[in-house]
Amino acid sequence: MATVSAPLPRTLPAALRHRAVHKLLLLAAVAAILVPLANARWASGTWPDALTVDFSGPLTTASDWIVDNRDSHPLFLYFFGHISNAVVLSVRAVYLVLLAAGWAGVTAIGALVAWRVAGVRLALGTAAAFLACGLLGMWVPTMQTLALMVVAVLASVVVGALLGLASGLSDRLDRALRPVLDTMQVLPAYAYLLPVVMVFGLGVPAAVLATVVYAAPPMARLTALGLRGADKGVLEAVDSLGATGRQRLLTARIPLARRELLLGLNQTIMMALSMAVIASVIGAGGLGDRVYQALASVDVGAALAAGIPIVLLAVVLDRVTAAAGDGTEGSGRKGWAYALVAALAVAVAGRLAGRLDWPDAWVVQIAQPVNRAVDWMTAHLYSGVPVVGGTADWAAHFTTWVLNPLREGLQWLPWWSVLLVVATLAWLIGTWRTALTAVLAMAAIGVLGVWEPSLDTLSQVLAAVAVTLVIGFATAIAAARSDRVERLLRPVLDVFQTMPQFVYLIPVVALFGVGRAPAVAAAVVYALPAVVRITTQGLRQVDPAALESSSSLGATPWQQLRQVQLPLARPALLLAVNQGVVLVLAVVIIGGLVGGGALGYDAVFGLAQGDLATGLVAGAAIVCLGLMLDRVTQPTERRAKKGA
Repeated sequence: MATVSAPLPRTLPAALRHRAVHKLLLLAAVAAILVPLANARWASGTWPDALTVDFSGPLTTASDWIVDNRDSHPLFLYFFGHISNAVVLSVRAVYLVLLAAGWAGVTAIGALVAWRVAGVRLALGTAAAFLACGLLGMWVPTMQTLALMVVAVLASVVVGALLGLASGLSDRLDRALRPVLDTMQVLPAYAYLLPVVMVFGLGVPAAVLATVVYAAPPMARLTALGLRGADKGVLEAVDSLGATGRQRLLTARIPLARRELLLGLNQTIMMALSMAVIASVIGAGGLGDRVYQALASVDVGAALAAGIPIVLLAVVLDRVTAAAGDGTEGSGRKGWAYALVAALAVAVAGRLAGRLDWPDAWVVQIAQPVNRAVDWMTAHLYSGVPVVGGTADWAAHFTTWVLNPLREGLQWLPWWSVLLVVATLAWLIGTWRTALTAVLAMAAIGVLGVWEPSLDTLSQVLAAVAVTLVIGFATAIAAARSDRVERLLRPVLDVFQTMPQFVYLIPVVALFGVGRAPAVAAAVVYALPAVVRITTQGLRQVDPAALESSSSLGATPWQQLRQVQLPLARPALLLAVNQGVVLVLAVVIIGGLVGGGALGYDAVFGLAQGDLATGLVAGAAIVCLGLMLDRVTQPTERRAKKGA
């Protein structure tokens, strides 16, 4: 490798002195030797059976052992059983408290907390959101979801804060935890479900614990970031006063990390809500279960009636925790005391009046009108629209012209050529370690025996990412060049960014039916906000002096964009691509619920049938695919001493 990182002679053309060209030349030399050998040994190109390990036998044996011993083995009785009972009791206690407070008390508590944290406007919005949940007839499911959320978020914050504390205070633990958190961050939510189901069975405990595993990493990362980023001058001043390590942590480092801690709480809440909704497929109940049951029967009206409260809950929680992080409102003890007394007074008044439950007479039924609108759309927009065709035609054309050729092309490629392409992309954007990780992750998919379904999923991800980047970059460029466009987009992006993944399946089923194209459409809509935001921010942060200099040289706006802004915003663009890939993969997997097929279907089937062999192998393949895509699209900081 020394020849790779050694300086190249300056007599060579500039293009040949480029590091990427040097890597490509080395890869071409290696490929010239290995490709003929691989082609002679594995001419068919399909993943060879000799390199496949059959895990179905051991996994089935393990699954049978777990099922047979779940009610008798000491490990389950005295460890997992106690955890399960504690989760059930905690969720039930919170749920009973919410029911005892009644709809008026819960609404008052939510509004008054929002008022103390963020002001009158958000307080009114919070009250309106809770009242809307009742009007839609979803008060009890909303309380079920909220109870599960409270327990899951508290556990996630505790676990994440402890991991972040350890990582922030110890370099050794930080190095050990970083790859674990990296891997957890790229795992789609579905990959967490089956293992906890096998141990805890279907129900609330599995849902809460899967949510904790999914939602704790952001809290851990941001806690460590806040502790490591504390002002050195303040810490030195505290040390000079003779503070102990514990006093230094409690009086300086944690208060200085307040903003990062609250941002971690915000991200944990949003991820917990998203996972709590997805966990409805393993018996979590609440709003997610209503959406899941409605999607299973293709009842778009019922799905929307349950989906709207999810969105409202997400927006309210996001705004309140974000405002707490900004610290813009006062939070004096006297103000909180008044708010608590007022909320308790409202709850007691509702209890004395016998108005704990939301009155049935106040429920507004939207399912039938929505279904009639869907029927109208099906009749007028689904197919047969003159000139442009209908949404079903678009889905069919996209499947025929894009998804099918892409899938068939990937499956036609020899397996070793796919690994070579993955190695090339990962090494060009990172280091040889990045390339090795990506290749090993992709090879593990073949070893698991799910090579073709994984390439099917990969084809959907690539198609969705391509559409996302085209629309996202175009939208971001317009937003970066116009303040008015950015102001118009901001509330739309805010709403779309706070919606849980599950909710995106509702409109695409109504418009496109079921299949791979709807799964891709839902993934595009879910990933767009992050791509637009990151790209817009990157373009707006380009040095104004560079733009003024190019303008003084007579560059047109298009030349400025192409030759100045886009090159200088390259890190943001690469980050947007990486986030787009990770988010798209998460929803493409969930698309197995609406006919997406491939690994998503295997994961859904494994969960539904309790088939550990099918579900866990699919989950492991999803993990490997996510890790490979993350490494291929995530730039790695190059170190001059180590080279590439």
